Amino acid sequence: MQAPEDTNTWIGLSNEPLPVEKASQWVVEPSCGASVTFNGVARDHSSGRENVTLLEYEAYEEQVILRLEAIAKTTRDQWPDIKKIAMLHRVGKVEIGDSAVVIAVSSAHRDHAFLASRFCIDTLKATVPIWKREIWESGESWGLEPQHIQEIHEILSTEKKDKGEVLH
Repeated sequence: MQAPEDTNTWIGLSNEPLPVEKASQWVVEPSCGASVTFNGVARDHSSGRENVTLLEYEAYEEQVILRLEAIAKTTRDQWPDIKKIAMLHRVGKVEIGDSAVVIAVSSAHRDHAFLASRFCIDTLKATVPIWKREIWESGESWGLEPQHIQEIHEILSTEKKDKGEVLH
């Protein structure tokens, strides 16, 4: 995966290992006092499933890119001082200990970088059509339940309700 040179948003899907360190460095800018990198790593267990040995991801690729771009735009609308955003996700087989998703964000101030990074990963998981299959010692599954893909505006409405804010 090559980092873009002409934009402040780097999004992508890859069958290859994700460039975690490259993404983390790519977001660093002289005007930014903060960068936050989230590295989602495949683990060896999940709820009720011990000895997970492999994860596999599938994506509706045409929609993934559009939705990641929408998340980046919404993130910048919420936190205008965000400078760069990287959102990279693996597809295909992911070994235990390998990165499945990377979010990197830079901004002038740390609070916005932390909030924006959290928003990006939470919104990605809720709105982007990427599915995970877990393979473990005694079975395999494409998830505990069907994933309901939400729209970004649904996420924002829920956040505002949770904070007690007035919806417009």
